[in-house]
Amino acid sequence: MDDLWNPLLECLDLRPPESDTGTMDLPPGLFDGVHLPLTYRRLFGGQILGQFVRAAELACPDKTVKSIHTLFAKEGRYDEPLRYEVARLHEGRSFASLAITATQSGRLVAGASVSMHIEEDGPQHQRVDGIAALPGPEHRVRFDLLPWETRAVADLDATTAEPPEYEFWMRTPEVGVELAAALTAYATDLTLIGTALRPFEGVNQRGNGTVFTSAVTAHTLWFHRPFRTDDWLLLRQHSPLLARGRCFGRGDVLTAAGELVASFAQEALLRFDSAAAQQFSPESAAQSV
Repeated sequence: MDDLWNPLLECLDLRPPESDTGTMDLPPGLFDGVHLPLTYRRLFGGQILGQFVRAAELACPDKTVKSIHTLFAKEGRYDEPLRYEVARLHEGRSFASLAITATQSGRLVAGASVSMHIEEDGPQHQRVDGIAALPGPEHRVRFDLLPWETRAVADLDATTAEPPEYEFWMRTPEVGVELAAALTAYATDLTLIGTALRPFEGVNQRGNGTVFTSAVTAHTLWFHRPFRTDDWLLLRQHSPLLARGRCFGRGDVLTAAGELVASFAQEALLRFDSAAAQQFSPESAAQSV
């Protein structure tokens, strides 16, 4: 997937749309986003998350994204760019609140509520568990859709029953700090469902469409401090709950020095087929870990 790096950067380069007359006479706050060249049935949610972040940053260039909460309404299609429309709900000297919609042919694909904030200095406090040293190159792993170096000790594709926890390290190619939030948002959409599946013996994240059906319904990120993605970052995540056809997971993003720079949470549809639902009962999952 290394050849996805430049297409991903192109996806994050949102542009104002041209009107039917070919002139730029449309109202401000409108952006078009192209898609990754994938063969999946629907658009990857991480692409949409990254484009939401970029739309907010372009609409409010004097502030940074503090938090973003996204609801996915419908599957996106590959045959048409996404149109992002930014509405300013409030904009003051320190904070701004935005509502952003992503549509195709007037059809809502996803919506986001975004809070923006200026850079401020002040006292700092942090209390998180310490992090282990960066694993060596022998622990390189490859994730579909992440076109950069990743390392992990645990195997998310294993089918043995394990606690619903997972962490991996990532480092992008050299890139401007202005894309850090969007690239991180993109990356956080990939492995939380797989983390939620770890307690179930005999299944992993690659069973989507056969053993189970999954789709992200909501995703939230908080950005705490400035950071770069071309320095090593640790994505540490866990899933405290899978119930009633939905799973929930959350995680933190930390630098190699242990600084907490972002946090995220996700809810997703996770339906097992009838045979698998009996095999992977709550009792068997609880006993397996």
